[in-house]
Amino acid sequence: MFRYAITDRRSVKGEPSQSPESDRFAGLVDQAKRLAAEGVDFLQLREKDLEAKELIGVARRIITAAREGRAGDGSVLRVLVNGRPDVALAAGADGLHLPSGAEQLTVGQVRRIFAAREAIVSVACHTLAEVERASGDGADLILFSPVFGKVIPGGETLAGLGLERLSEACHAAGETPVLALGGVTLENAQACVAAGASGIAAIRFFL
Repeated sequence: MFRYAITDRRSVKGEPSQSPESDRFAGLVDQAKRLAAEGVDFLQLREKDLEAKELIGVARRIITAAREGRAGDGSVLRVLVNGRPDVALAAGADGLHLPSGAEQLTVGQVRRIFAAREAIVSVACHTLAEVERASGDGADLILFSPVFGKVIPGGETLAGLGLERLSEACHAAGETPVLALGGVTLENAQACVAAGASGIAAIRFFL
């Protein structure tokens, strides 16, 4: 089962603002080292409010921590950057995560940008049509969400698509691994796998 963590620096130690400016991202770096030691497969750097220079800096620190903290079996935590191919390339990340939306790059465009080396590309999908498109475009991973309901900023509850739709998404994806995202917990993770998911993706699950 693939395990795919997503960062939120406001939820990990070392944040928030009372931390020294010189060590603002200590929590993210420590998290990367811990996840690597635990054998987690992927870590998506999703700090969308940061400027490119700052994001490159923290990405490099996280990548170094991921390499230093590798699991006992020798597996390596792969670091992907959310939506910023320039940052991913400059930092030496393992790949890129593409958010959903017509304005986003395609998987093929990402492959051309990373032409000099292989890159892992994950794609966010919320509908079966998006799943089919991502799979057909050659995505390495599909993050299908939200499987379960969750509270979004402002206190509003976003309804989950459910396990049945997750199963349909896994079927639509063919050979492309689908990871369940959105409200995934220790209690319901196995149900996602039973529905056909190749693993789980989450923020809080990995804190």
